[in-house]
Amino acid sequence: MQEPALDRTPSGRGHTASERGGTPVGRRARLPRGAQEPIRVFINGVEQKRGVDYELVGGDIAFEEPIYKEGKIKGWRLATLALGLIGVYKKHEVVDVEYSLSGARKFVSDLEVQPDE
Repeated sequence: MQEPALDRTPSGRGHTASERGGTPVGRRARLPRGAQEPIRVFINGVEQKRGVDYELVGGDIAFEEPIYKEGKIKGWRLATLALGLIGVYKKHEVVDVEYSLSGARKFVSDLEVQPDE
């Protein structure tokens, strides 16, 4: 019997059509100390596929695509937000991980993304 083919379709990241831009900050996030399998990785609440969207490399999560953060709000965006005229949102990706630690399930939200070297 033949093994089913791995679905190589990326999982997506939970963005809406209005979220554009943002700044790519890196492709790696460090796993929490002592994290053990099973490990589940989420970006903006959307579970990512191991072997498609990311790999575990040592104590890091290595993503296929860079992680985007909104960055500092300045200039005209700051002025329009302060005046309550309009809101302009850019991509802001949050990396969450569910893992095992000493037999207990743990969850950590908004892991720090390491800058690309």
